[in-house]
Amino acid sequence: MEEDKALWAPVEPIRAGLQGRCPRCGEGRLFSGFLSVGKECSNCGLDYSFADAGDGPAVFVILIIGFIVCGLALWMEVNYSPPLWVHFILWIPLAIVLCLAALRLMKGVLITLQYANKAAPGEIDRG
Repeated sequence: MEEDKALWAPVEPIRAGLQGRCPRCGEGRLFSGFLSVGKECSNCGLDYSFADAGDGPAVFVILIIGFIVCGLALWMEVNYSPPLWVHFILWIPLAIVLCLAALRLMKGVLITLQYANKAAPGEIDRG
């Protein structure tokens, strides 16, 4: 990522990520679709080519939502012992909805933190 030479007021990265806003100005949209990152900020012109969250958001979401849903399912099984079809009706849609909602939030946060911390691919110094 090249050095940012523009003068912008500091943006709180977690808030900007949760709102899906530009990590530099906090105004433009970060996403062009539900999970696809746009080409550049419509407000300040920041090129989003540096943004590569990779599998990080998916891993965090799977671990967090999996813990919540499995815990609730186990609690319900121990306390009420419902039939298996009740578990399917409750937990599969809940897991899907929570994962989709959390994935966009987590991806936005990781991209804005990547920008704020000037994260870049590692390089080997050979000389």
